[in-house]
Amino acid sequence: MLYPRYLCVCVAIIILCLTVERAEANGWRTASRESAGIAPDPAVTTEAIIQVYGARAYSWRGYFGIHTWIAVKPTSADAFTVYEVIGWRLKRNRRVLVSHQNPPDSRWFDSMPEVLADKRGEGVDELIVRIEKAARDYPFKRQYSVWPGPNSNTFTAWVSRFVPELELDLPPTAIGKDFLGHQLFDSAPSGSGFQISFYGILGILVSQVEGIELNLLGLSFGIDPVPLALKLPMVGRINLIPAD
Repeated sequence: MLYPRYLCVCVAIIILCLTVERAEANGWRTASRESAGIAPDPAVTTEAIIQVYGARAYSWRGYFGIHTWIAVKPTSADAFTVYEVIGWRLKRNRRVLVSHQNPPDSRWFDSMPEVLADKRGEGVDELIVRIEKAARDYPFKRQYSVWPGPNSNTFTAWVSRFVPELELDLPPTAIGKDFLGHQLFDSAPSGSGFQISFYGILGILVSQVEGIELNLLGLSFGIDPVPLALKLPMVGRINLIPAD
């Protein structure tokens, strides 16, 4: 009879899922969140600083995409404030958008962070004020979806649209950056150019910062003419001509 076989297959799948979930839970508890030593020490750096970081997402998600966050330090402040979206908070019926004063360059559960944007000095305090306002106005504080969004990259792109001075070029691995909710048209995540996006799963983007990108099922394919580079899902940016 086929029914016992189907039952065995179902049981095996359930056991496998529970095993993976348990392994991931144990991994979350033991994975490193230590500082990577990238960010300047606020104790000796008085100038205003904005840094945007990205790191490969936890577990299997890291093969496809990254988690991004924004760190700010006003002039003479003795600590960075980090703004980021953390999806698991939704399971506890809490807001996914948080701000805290942990090290801005912490590993994302073992994954080494990379600086995606860095602004310092004169005029940065004014940009920080605008970042804080954009964070307050973020419309998806109680919504989260790994794919196609809204997620951590949706938040970073939201802020960047309001602060185009960051000139932030989010990589194609930042899945969720093109999620616009019910909107179909907006500026590109950098705040430059434009994009058309249908719920983050189909769209096109044209910008002086990002170049040209096609979004297909949440995956970004593109080309950046300056400096010449390909943008591919999972892989990220491939420079064809070395940057100056």
